[in-house]
Amino acid sequence: MPIMPDAHVTPTASGLEIPDPLEFLPQHSLGYLLRDTYRAFSKILQARISPHGVTIGQWYFLRVLWEEDGLTQRELSQRVGMMEPTTVTALNGMEKRGYVRRVRNATDRRKVNIFLTEKGRALRTRLLPHAAEVNRIAARALSPADIEKLRTILSAMKGSLDTESI
Repeated sequence: MPIMPDAHVTPTASGLEIPDPLEFLPQHSLGYLLRDTYRAFSKILQARISPHGVTIGQWYFLRVLWEEDGLTQRELSQRVGMMEPTTVTALNGMEKRGYVRRVRNATDRRKVNIFLTEKGRALRTRLLPHAAEVNRIAARALSPADIEKLRTILSAMKGSLDTESI
């Protein structure tokens, strides 16, 4: 059975069918489908968190800091997967709103650690239920077994991509 029924495919020795690149339609691309799904998640989540004064860009940093407060700007950038200039811009806005504070590292003065303020910590109980609800909406047509299989598949895909050298 072909992986992508509408695409022209070429079978390989292992039986895996490779789509013809010129016939590789967006709806057959895992990357395209994941991006489209991610954008739908982001759009709904942004609509739910913006009344709380948080942008979707700030959301990612808050998520990481709620799990591990006091990271350096560089560590935070790496965990979120953002370039450092983007992190600085997001942190400026978060600092202005009173969600985080920057503290010069005591052992290495070149580093700056980011700490949540009480206001930033308090956002956790207000915002995480919105994220959980968006996940529930996205998964409402899936069985618990489908959801677990999807988590396994996405984790395996990420693992495969992480091992690819750029």
